[in-house]
Amino acid sequence: MCEDEWPHAGYDAVFSANTAHIMSTAAVAAMFSGVGRVLHPGAQFLLYGPFNYHGQFTSPSNRDFDARLRAYDPAMGVRDVAWLTELATASAMALAEDIEMPVNNRLLIWQKA
Repeated sequence: MCEDEWPHAGYDAVFSANTAHIMSTAAVAAMFSGVGRVLHPGAQFLLYGPFNYHGQFTSPSNRDFDARLRAYDPAMGVRDVAWLTELATASAMALAEDIEMPVNNRLLIWQKA
């Protein structure tokens, strides 16, 4: 799955909702790498879901959700924005916006350099 071929055409945007926390860390890294390759310069990667900041949960419900995910599969879990920023930087993307959404979720918008 992590080595599947990505489309070769360039895109103006890629959107993913409620995925990073149910993917393995390798799959999340592959997603950022692949998205970074297919976006046009200036294009955006929009990632929606629950996230941590500096290793801290944003709510008790996100902490409980993370525990349930990790009990099901230790490779799953709420991802930290700092780690995602490292992945994005390695794929020539920068965090352009961080928007609060309902039910302790966020919309992170990464922009391709």
